[in-house]
Amino acid sequence: MLSFPNCKINLGLNITSKRADGFHNIETVFYPVQLNDILEIVQADKLKFTSTGLPISGAEESNLCLKAYHLLKQDYPEIPPIHIHLHKVIPMGAGLGGGSSDGAFMLALLNNKFNLEINKEQLIIYALLLGSDCPFFIVNKPSFATGRGEILTAIDIDLSNYKILLVNPKIHVSTKEAFAGLVPKPPVKTIADNIRKPVESWKDILTNDFENTLFKQHPDLKLIKENLYKEGAVYASMTGTGSTLYGIFRLDQKPNVSLFAAHFYHWV
Repeated sequence: MLSFPNCKINLGLNITSKRADGFHNIETVFYPVQLNDILEIVQADKLKFTSTGLPISGAEESNLCLKAYHLLKQDYPEIPPIHIHLHKVIPMGAGLGGGSSDGAFMLALLNNKFNLEINKEQLIIYALLLGSDCPFFIVNKPSFATGRGEILTAIDIDLSNYKILLVNPKIHVSTKEAFAGLVPKPPVKTIADNIRKPVESWKDILTNDFENTLFKQHPDLKLIKENLYKEGAVYASMTGTGSTLYGIFRLDQKPNVSLFAAHFYHWV
């Protein structure tokens, strides 16, 4: 059985406060975009994980696809051994949520293939055990996210009249690096209000709090954003903790993508 885990971008990202549990409260809008991995599972004699495409960093046991399998196996011991194959297309450590998407889609795949009859609300609970932004990929619709990113409220945003250019400079940004020097603060106006204004106005009102710190540490990120605007983007931003940036363009625009030839870039 096949599925195609997609990635997301953040439309605005505010870090509003530090929590007692060590995490941070945020507000953001998660927006799904169709840059997809390919995930396949087949029944097998023993549990096996293989991958192709982009290399996957970290120990195999930390892979969210395997974690998702073991998580459901605890409550549904009838799940048999499977061979998991992941073809990796979404860059990692890029703010696109690719790993979280793989884990969430793995939960859904197991649920469907083995007729576990887990409802969406319970899948979201399982997904949160994998990571803060995993529940979004169970919903997989534009959502205003608060808390750690797990409290999701549907929001009506349609960017079908625009095209989105993703640019990833292959710079890995660790979570620790992203939060270094960042001072949480409540926003003057919530993203939920700002996002309802015309896309052309987002440039002045919709920000990602991580940009101030990371643009100083990685000037190439700032340059990419500037070039996206020079090429006519109506809005450009970094997604998540980086290092991917994106530009939102009108359908009739033809930016010079050769500016980004040294990087990974993709139209969605």
